[in-house]
Amino acid sequence: MLKIYKSFFKRNITPVSFDQYVPKVELKEYLKINDAIYEVDSKAENGMTFSRLLNCQYSDTLKKMDPDHLVALVTEVIPNYSCLVFCPTKKNCENVAEMICKFLSKEYLKHREKEKHEVIKNLKNISNGNLCPILKRTIPFGVAYHHSGLTSDERRLLEEAYSMGALCLFTCTSTLAAGVNLPARRVILRAPYVAKEFLRRSQYKQMIGRAGRAGIDSVGESILILQEKDKQQVSELISRPLENCYSHLVQEFTKGIQTLFLSLIGLKIATNLDDICHFMGGTLFGVQQKILLKEKSLREITVEWLSYLTEKGLLQKDVVDKSKEEIEYSFHITKLGRASFKGTIDLAYCDILYRDLKKGLEGLVLESLLHLIYLTTPYDMASQCVPDWMIYFRQFSQLSPAEQNVAVLLGVSENFIGKKASGQAIKKKVDKDIVNRLYLSFVLYTLLKETNIWSVSEKFNMPRGYIQSLLAGAASFSSCVLHFCEELEEFWVYRALLVELTKKLTYCVKAELIPLMEVTGVLEGRAKQLYNAGYKSLMHLANANPEVLIRTVDHLSRRQAKQIVSSAKMLLHEKAEALQEEVEELLRLPSDFPSIEASSTELA
Repeated sequence: MLKIYKSFFKRNITPVSFDQYVPKVELKEYLKINDAIYEVDSKAENGMTFSRLLNCQYSDTLKKMDPDHLVALVTEVIPNYSCLVFCPTKKNCENVAEMICKFLSKEYLKHREKEKHEVIKNLKNISNGNLCPILKRTIPFGVAYHHSGLTSDERRLLEEAYSMGALCLFTCTSTLAAGVNLPARRVILRAPYVAKEFLRRSQYKQMIGRAGRAGIDSVGESILILQEKDKQQVSELISRPLENCYSHLVQEFTKGIQTLFLSLIGLKIATNLDDICHFMGGTLFGVQQKILLKEKSLREITVEWLSYLTEKGLLQKDVVDKSKEEIEYSFHITKLGRASFKGTIDLAYCDILYRDLKKGLEGLVLESLLHLIYLTTPYDMASQCVPDWMIYFRQFSQLSPAEQNVAVLLGVSENFIGKKASGQAIKKKVDKDIVNRLYLSFVLYTLLKETNIWSVSEKFNMPRGYIQSLLAGAASFSSCVLHFCEELEEFWVYRALLVELTKKLTYCVKAELIPLMEVTGVLEGRAKQLYNAGYKSLMHLANANPEVLIRTVDHLSRRQAKQIVSSAKMLLHEKAEALQEEVEELLRLPSDFPSIEASSTELA
């Protein structure tokens, strides 16, 4: 039978390439200097050849508002084809989107009008009736900005609208090039910069690689706008090869080599020096070691970092064999090391976290969640935070005495913040990281009370996308801290508290909605509908009739209703099984229970 199959496949199946179905899309690269457009040509002496002059009739007002002729460049393509305009900063994205819409004709409003109206409606629905005023003005023209300041739901909706053609132009930051597959007929680079840094070759290729839709367009175009002062650097940019790829295992040592060693020993993959060195030899760093660190051997680097982890109290060294000339050691993970490993805590912060949790035990304030939220605010986000001192002072003054006591315990007083807000000189030194982390704790604390990203965004003058990232980071870090505490007996008091806090941070809704949010397919809006319809617990949903749910809850399909009931039953069953196991464990005879024979022997 096997022979028959083999002969059949040999006769009937021939290898096919992807190109047979989807032809390659030609990508044309252009540079724009003043009014002239040049095509990138590797054969030309200076790497480019003249293509055309940009023919546009600009008024004096438009010349002032749009010196780079963006309106002329995008209107050659939209609305029939899509276009991406990469901008150096988030604020520039918003400004460019608004500027372009000011000079587009009213005809653009008629293109896919119903679909654009639906996009605005959906954006309001996911944001509890809120809508960014810039998007409100630009979406009717088929234009939107796209950057990390948007919430994930907003980005998803805008990306879908762009993919379907309802939106034809995105003004975006470089992050869109790396993560999201949103191709366009034309890609325009507003400047050869990302923030203040000049473009790298890999970034440039990533951005222009968005141009051309395989299977839709036959050609794609990229236009890099540059000034005369950048001409030499851009000439090098378009001609140089891509940057080499190097290992960052040692450069990012707390997230790289230290975490790797802790994981190897914690998982018992490699526990002695020879095995760890052998493992390192198979990594990219091991292959490139002679290029990256010529002055040290791979073994010396391994010994150095193992010694560092041992000194830090994360590993312990044991002697295996003293008889040999070079004493053999093995390594095992300490309690602190296991806690850091199980909690996936960045090793740059594990000792700081331990110290903060230890200090928290001396006077944990439980009258509100603020103290716990501070302990679970991500360290890395605090280091990047720049507080608005007037907002800080206003929020601090609104805290209750118990909540202000949390700040005082951390060494931050109302007087200190007041002086910072008024620009007065301060003699007393306060740890900047603590101050910044407390500020982010205020943001999270306010968010958990109000459960509305838009109002908190306005209150703290922060992008709503950043606040959502902060919330997601805090929920993740809270879970990590919980696992960290589970491995250290001295922190038993935090365990139950962190379980509840992690849930609150994960769902960020009013407490009564959290049990409903645990069900697959139930988001905040649906949870509110179910709660208002009388389904206030997991048991209510598990025992619900899908047909009754359809009639009771608006816009709920039969498939969704069945999925909600099924998921609730499964969750309830899992919780019942967990409780049953706990009961059996309590009723089971202990393994070390003294037997009658043992008792009589002892008496004798």
